[in-house]
Amino acid sequence: MTETTQTQTTPPGAGTGPRSPEYRLAADALRGLRQDLFHDAFAYRPLARTSVDSPVAGRFTGRMRESASWGRHWVVVAVAMVAAIVAWLGNTGGGASALLCGLITPIPVLLTLIRPIGAFWMSFAAAAATAVVGDTWSDWPWLPGSLLAHLAVLTIVAIRTRPRTAAWMWVITGVYGFLAETFFGGDHDITNVGPMMVVSAFALLAVTVWHVRRDARQEVTAQQTATEHERSRRTLLEERTTIARELHDVVAHHMSVVAIQAEAAPYRVENPPPELERAFATIRENAVAALTELRRVLGVVRAEDYEAPDAPQPTLADLDALLANVREAGLDVEKVVTGAVRELPPGVELSAYRIAQEALSNSLRHAPGASARVEVGYVLGGLGLRVVNGPPPAPSLIKPSPGAGHGITGMRERVTMLNGEMTAGPAEDGGYEVTVFLPVTPMNEGSA
Repeated sequence: MTETTQTQTTPPGAGTGPRSPEYRLAADALRGLRQDLFHDAFAYRPLARTSVDSPVAGRFTGRMRESASWGRHWVVVAVAMVAAIVAWLGNTGGGASALLCGLITPIPVLLTLIRPIGAFWMSFAAAAATAVVGDTWSDWPWLPGSLLAHLAVLTIVAIRTRPRTAAWMWVITGVYGFLAETFFGGDHDITNVGPMMVVSAFALLAVTVWHVRRDARQEVTAQQTATEHERSRRTLLEERTTIARELHDVVAHHMSVVAIQAEAAPYRVENPPPELERAFATIRENAVAALTELRRVLGVVRAEDYEAPDAPQPTLADLDALLANVREAGLDVEKVVTGAVRELPPGVELSAYRIAQEALSNSLRHAPGASARVEVGYVLGGLGLRVVNGPPPAPSLIKPSPGAGHGITGMRERVTMLNGEMTAGPAEDGGYEVTVFLPVTPMNEGSA
């Protein structure tokens, strides 16, 4: 007995084929409607307080400042009270019906404080209830109080949600008004569906514009913050690269001197022993190898257009020449040296010179016409450096030049590299002060 298997193929076009763009657009719209206004519509979403440091609350002190942080809540309550009063006074029948309308109308407005989407649906129920119990039959389908309350609900909910939700609320409001006018408005002379749609459209449009401006402002702020962080990071890397270049030049210069002196030393001694020649040869080989490795590793920090300086990197011995150039630029500066002047490690001398150079440049830039003072202190365990300038004179023809903030970053990087300490900030007399301590390890401790 032979079994046969039949395979049925689906003809083209049957089943779930590709959807048209119109169908996908409609499906996405209905999905958005369900998500915005039907899914978990009565969820508890309380309106948050504003910060006590906000521009409005910051104008008050004490309890008034605390109360001002609830300002948005007080506005909603005030609108609800106005809607209640309008509903009560707009009811021509008076009595129990007017009181009932005054009690029902503000409920949706107050509900926007904790359940905004639910308040939108409750607004239709309140409008229908007041239309039934009220005695004013001239306006339909919204009585005066209900009209104000529904506009308030639309505006508040639109502020608390997003523009897409506002669009759906406006459409559903129009559908409600059309159905109420078509099926239940036969006995009424005046319909207010048109005014409701026009006024609510302008209100929701204004809220939408506010949303767009706020989102754009937040996006710009976030972009500016990211740009500032990237700029700070790039500045930090540039400063570190500059420091690495300078130290590379300093170390390479000294290693070259060691190699040359090790090579020339045997020729300065008459009949040197072979052990001494081999020792100096080993020193030279190690110096050349270290110099080659140093150039290979630290050479990557050089830019393509970077040219090595012809002269050695500056030290504190060149500080007088720096002060002379600064005086020619218009800064009255004096130098005070305390302690026993001694030779320091090249990195410490170079960093101290660069810090003084940058601090004096900042004085020229930010305090034109002021006087400055450079204090260099050779103390036990390190070097102290203090650069302070006074406030610029009040009637000054030269305006301060704002900087990019790279100077302080470079100073801190140099100090951090040497495990030092630095403080920079305004002085008591209105000027600016930079104080630095660069530790120096004694030779006997370092060789122990």
